[in-house]
Amino acid sequence: MAKNRFLRNIFKVGRFRDSFKIAINGVIYLFLYHRNMRIIFITGIVTFLAGLFFRLSGIELIALSITITLVFMAEIFNTAIELMMNMVSETYHTRIRVIKDIAAGVVVLACLNALAVGSVLFASRIFKG
Repeated sequence: MAKNRFLRNIFKVGRFRDSFKIAINGVIYLFLYHRNMRIIFITGIVTFLAGLFFRLSGIELIALSITITLVFMAEIFNTAIELMMNMVSETYHTRIRVIKDIAAGVVVLACLNALAVGSVLFASRIFKG
């Protein structure tokens, strides 16, 4: 009997709903208070709409969506790391600066990847010749 109660508690819808609400609040915070996230979001939407406009194939749209999501995730983690480091110390520390630079480097790599994927997917359609 205890086993069934344990399984019911694990899969309660309310807990999932609460977790989902917390995650949505985090994303809303990013949009309200972080300009880079708004820029990345708008760029991602415009790029996806361009993919639809240029009639990318299904697999190309999947690749594009994964690439856009990768950039979102990189920026989210970068922001989280920066906020954590700001909580650790408000004064300048070389190691904290390095940690923040590394986190920003992840965003740069994700953006370079997005640029490469976008170039491959859109170049032939834009520069028909």
